[in-house]
Amino acid sequence: MLNQWTAPPRPNSHAETALINAILDDTFPCGSTLPGERSLATQLGVTRPTLREALQRLARDGWLTVHQGKATLVNDYLQDGGLNVLSTLVQHSDQLPPNFVTNLLEVRLNLAPAYTRAAVTHAPQSIQPLLNTYALLEDSPQAMAAFDWKLHRCLTIASQNPIYALILNGFADFYEQLAEIYFLSAEGREKSMVFYAELTTAVSNHNPQAAEAISRAAMRDSLRLWQKGEAARSHAVEK
Repeated sequence: MLNQWTAPPRPNSHAETALINAILDDTFPCGSTLPGERSLATQLGVTRPTLREALQRLARDGWLTVHQGKATLVNDYLQDGGLNVLSTLVQHSDQLPPNFVTNLLEVRLNLAPAYTRAAVTHAPQSIQPLLNTYALLEDSPQAMAAFDWKLHRCLTIASQNPIYALILNGFADFYEQLAEIYFLSAEGREKSMVFYAELTTAVSNHNPQAAEAISRAAMRDSLRLWQKGEAARSHAVEK
């Protein structure tokens, strides 16, 4: 029975999460200031030292600006935040800023061709075994999403630039959730299978330039199809 118990959140983690939620739901909007330490600690049910620790962590990541003797400022986290803000945002998928996923796919459009080319240049042998299995994929959103994640993770690692892998890892759970939505579209699944087939050939031929071009075309298609699906989903909600 013990392994079924869930440990209660640590007070500083509770304070940090509560403050992030309050920033994201505009209880404390960007550009505003937080209440004084005594009042805020009471509202959160934590001690002032615990609150200070949470504030310092949030300031380190770019959510807040803390000045001794002055009110704590809520930053524009999309401009002032770092990778930790990015990974935190994907854990709050119900509170994402408008166009966040589109912006994310635009970044992938810029990054994926580069790490794909680097991967085929440096370590095609580490990519080939995974690509050789694509034809066996079950035609389901879940199977396609899991494979797509494995492929991009494999490519970032094979690129031999660890920054690519660090960026991608920040989206691990979120990536597959979004991919499952994307792969609900038969067109999305079909185009991805073509991408995997063409990439397999480029890797077999040790052709980094072709792999880069194939990746760019596929990422552009995925962005277009996501935007098309997003418009359809918005229209359905309006009805």
